[in-house]
Amino acid sequence: MNLRKLFLGLAAACALAAPAHAWWQDAWTTRARIVLDTRDQGLKLPAAVQDVVVPVRLHTGNFDFTAAQPDGSDLRVIGADDKTPLPFEIERFDPINELAVLWVRLPVVEAGSDKNLLHVYACNAQAPQETRAPVFAEGFAAVLHFDEASGPVTDRAHGATATLVLGEPKREAAGLLGGAWRSDGTLLSLPVAGKQIAGGGDFTLALWVKPEDETADATLAALGPLRLQRSGGQLQLQAGAARVGPAALPAGAWAHVVLSVQAGQATLSLNGQAVGQAAAPSLGAVTALELGRGFKGLMDEVQLLTRAEGPAWTVLGHAAQGLDGGLVRASRDQVGQPEEGGEPGYMGVLVKNLTVDAWVVIVILGVMFAIAAWVMVTKARLVRQIGQANDRFLHRFRADLSGESLKDARGLDGSTLYQLWRTGQAEIGKRFDAGRTELSGAALDAIKATMDAVQVRQNHHLNARMVLLTIAISGGPFLGLLGTVVGVMITFAAIAAAGDVNVNAIAPGIAAALLATVAGLGVAIPALFGYNWLAAQIKNISSDMQIFVDEFVTRAAEAHGQR
Repeated sequence: MNLRKLFLGLAAACALAAPAHAWWQDAWTTRARIVLDTRDQGLKLPAAVQDVVVPVRLHTGNFDFTAAQPDGSDLRVIGADDKTPLPFEIERFDPINELAVLWVRLPVVEAGSDKNLLHVYACNAQAPQETRAPVFAEGFAAVLHFDEASGPVTDRAHGATATLVLGEPKREAAGLLGGAWRSDGTLLSLPVAGKQIAGGGDFTLALWVKPEDETADATLAALGPLRLQRSGGQLQLQAGAARVGPAALPAGAWAHVVLSVQAGQATLSLNGQAVGQAAAPSLGAVTALELGRGFKGLMDEVQLLTRAEGPAWTVLGHAAQGLDGGLVRASRDQVGQPEEGGEPGYMGVLVKNLTVDAWVVIVILGVMFAIAAWVMVTKARLVRQIGQANDRFLHRFRADLSGESLKDARGLDGSTLYQLWRTGQAEIGKRFDAGRTELSGAALDAIKATMDAVQVRQNHHLNARMVLLTIAISGGPFLGLLGTVVGVMITFAAIAAAGDVNVNAIAPGIAAALLATVAGLGVAIPALFGYNWLAAQIKNISSDMQIFVDEFVTRAAEAHGQR
């Protein structure tokens, strides 16, 4: 009885300790696995961040756009346990250029962990419509993506519309995460619910900016008496009479600016690093968030939160929304694959992203490699057989000066020297059959000329099809380079059309294009080694034939020449 209880207890413990399901639902046939690595080798996070919204970039390297619905309606985001759906919204889904941006709300991102995992499921043509929980709801006073094609800017937190003091907001397709606002100095005013950040309440304001002018003065954002200003290429916070900064904010580069107010203390951060602190004046009845007064450049992802966020949130926001390659690891797998190790390897990603022109070049190179390999194998067998037969012939020729043993040709098939010997013997026999008893100098020259002609024909036979190897050596790299150049052109053209300069979207296409050059070198390098080895062997055989012709004529002159 005790053993039975022990067995049942162990079984229950194993069941509780079992890993998460390998797949959420089989109706969804592909998924992207996104890991936020907050260890030292990823992004060192100073502390855990609770209830955070992070962007997820999908591209050809981690997501199969060909099987997903054109509008992304079959997408589902599931937590690390592979059971819990997570709130998310789609900012952009472009199946033509195979780029997408999702905003996902995570309950927590732990520090020092590579287990901050989420899954993006797709590829279910029968996926039902669903009502998703709002992402930018609780805790957000305003969120601007600037992803609208035209018209007013919409606040994604509450559906409010940003209004301009003058003019119409311009859009830039190639923003940080998609679309961005191209400011020409005109003020953009966004109504906010004053009660959410009234008085001395805590809040956080975050925005991305890319100035175009090195020294122009501008107010990036203003919320009551708090103003984020840029002057002379320097960022500073004007908090009433106090100032925080300055910090370098150069033109031509994206920068993440964060202002956090907690317990009357304002903290300014730039690109994840704190700039300084100052006492924050009371906001009073704030009714609007003002953006871009006098600012010329790009602005993207403006977020106003109704709570103060600390350094960990600032670091995470800068890395997740920007282009920090250390935080996010993404991969793709198919239904039925194990959770670990089922993702396609590097070569699988490269092959998946090959363009049509690259495939054409690689197929041509494959044919060239097959031909070159056939030439090298057949020629190697030929020169080996000739070399062995020549060695046997020379051994018998030098051991028997009369040549009687050479009348038996067994073991001498394929010997070029034997063919020369037979030619020389036949020429001598013709002259003796005509009644001559001695060979004149002219007769010896004629015999040598005949043997030289046979030698030339044998050299032609030895060098036949060697030109195919030279074509592979010289043409392979150029064909591969052609495929790479065209592939890179197509990749950059697609990125330009999509307006997304995310390195994760560019890298797979360029890496796949480089595969054509690798294929070209893969054809040329073996052909180069094979050609040089075969050329050396053929040269040795040719030298042996030339030496043998001279030796044969000399012996004939000694034995049958005029005295």
